[in-house]
Amino acid sequence: MTESSSSKLLNGGARHRPANGAKAARNGSVKSRCLFQQQKYLRPRGKNNHVARNGGMYKKPFVEYFEETPLLVAVLTYMGYGILTIFGYLRDFLRDWKIEKCHVAREREEQKDFVPLYQDFENFYTRNLYMRIRDNWNRPICSVPGAKMDLVERVTHDYNWTFEHTGKVIKDVINMGSYNYLGFAENTGACAAAAAEATQRYGAGVNSTRREMGNLDKHEELEVLVARFLGVEASMAFGMGFATNSMNIPALTGKGCLILSDELNHASLVLGARLSGSAIRVFKHNNMQSLEKLLRDAIVHGQPRTHRPWKKILILVEGIYSMEGSIVRLPEVIALKKKYKAYLYLDEAHSIGALGPGGKGVVDYFGLDPRDVDIMMGTFTKSFGAAGGYIGGKKELVDYLRTHSHSAVYATSMSPPVAQQIIASMKCIMGEDGTNLGRERLQQLSENTTYFRRRLHEMGFIIYGNEDSPVVPMMLYMPAKIGAFGREMLKRNIGTVVVGFPATPIIESRARFCISAAHTREMLDTVSPLPPASCHVPRLLEPQEPRLYPLTSECIQRRDTRAINPGSKPGLTSPKVHRTAGCLMSSRCSGHLIKARFKRNHRAFFPRLRAT
Repeated sequence: MTESSSSKLLNGGARHRPANGAKAARNGSVKSRCLFQQQKYLRPRGKNNHVARNGGMYKKPFVEYFEETPLLVAVLTYMGYGILTIFGYLRDFLRDWKIEKCHVAREREEQKDFVPLYQDFENFYTRNLYMRIRDNWNRPICSVPGAKMDLVERVTHDYNWTFEHTGKVIKDVINMGSYNYLGFAENTGACAAAAAEATQRYGAGVNSTRREMGNLDKHEELEVLVARFLGVEASMAFGMGFATNSMNIPALTGKGCLILSDELNHASLVLGARLSGSAIRVFKHNNMQSLEKLLRDAIVHGQPRTHRPWKKILILVEGIYSMEGSIVRLPEVIALKKKYKAYLYLDEAHSIGALGPGGKGVVDYFGLDPRDVDIMMGTFTKSFGAAGGYIGGKKELVDYLRTHSHSAVYATSMSPPVAQQIIASMKCIMGEDGTNLGRERLQQLSENTTYFRRRLHEMGFIIYGNEDSPVVPMMLYMPAKIGAFGREMLKRNIGTVVVGFPATPIIESRARFCISAAHTREMLDTVSPLPPASCHVPRLLEPQEPRLYPLTSECIQRRDTRAINPGSKPGLTSPKVHRTAGCLMSSRCSGHLIKARFKRNHRAFFPRLRAT
């Protein structure tokens, strides 16, 4: 008798070589099925687009924007960090000689022979670089974090080491940082009323685990609803989204198993993979060629030293990557998973409720069968305005996790009003509340995403991610811009998230905007004001017909540097293909274009500072 896929996942079925003999193309897709065909085209103002068109797998163009850091910007960024590092060592020298006071915890002299409590570089980075811009994070909010919010004003008198509240409140700050994709983070409306009613009936907490006295009828109702929403056999809800990944992955894999993880996966996935004790191999972000090479090598060579087959091969990917704004190439991942008989773990924390015609995530976005994904994971903390996470899949999988997952056995049950908030918002998305509010919010989120991304394009900013992703990273690069951008935006009553090293590569600091259905056009126009007509802004790249050159073998091998013009002949490419990916500027004109771009950004976002 043949085991089902879920029972193999639980019991550890061995991997076998694919028997169909299909050869894989260089881009990581199966050639016999023509899974993937990629084209890049030049766009006005020098944007670098990745477009996937294939009638079999992609029902519409799959467009993503990624532009590699220009050389001059990278050099200036490294110089900025270098100067900060030099001054950091100088200040440490002054602290050692008691000339400057040290506010951060340090090891005493008698502890030097023990294992160090603090990692030297991380501690150095915290006290000398992070502390300079610390005021951009952990800002206290004193209202509902909806489209607008109120912030508690605070000041520092010791250069961000400590903060004091002034007692004043900054009113009506446009919230561009919360994951409130569908606008359900609100204190009025049907969802808030249902949560308040649940609080009166059940109380605020359960004070027990699901295995003991904490299993409420609301929890079971929620799990049945989630399974129906996802289109799977069963589901299980957890009280914490981070723990949904970090505590369930160790229950699914163990010693003798192999985990293939995207290099940009969330920390919860990384922690869960490490806690599992499985072998971990990382593939390049959204690169099917890299993933297929790891799959092929794992099957051919097996485990190290013994060369026995792996018990399981589990692929870990996310629906929307929260720092890049990119969407997983799920059709290709599923095709490779089927070809090599691996298992797929899909984290839809940011995509569930935010993508797809019905808001059912990246599976719905691509029009795929949910049964092709072995483990469907997601959180309720984004689109549903609540807390917690879920695991969905076959009934055998969910029954196994109920008895083997640490998060299910030892964690306190989900709060009843939180469960009711999820139920009410999910029914609204599904249209089971008797209104069209859910459909309207999905449509509004899509329109706001397209509009805001287009506005940033028109302003000349470099943005990352898929054109349908509500996560919009805007590149800042320079370390000084991280703090300056966050402070200047707050002066204009705009709250946003700025991110730098080590959360991003050292030369790819950015501001991250999260679009919500609750945002109005006036709010988005306030955040992304176009320059006045009287202000002359040079165009970075005028649309023109590129000169074409033969496509070299090196260009063919590197899929991410291919730039085929849609109207050109096959085998021809524009000059940018012979340089690093995404740099649309030749060495002759790069300096002028970078200056034009910085002038444009400076004028658009900080008009008061033009004189300086």
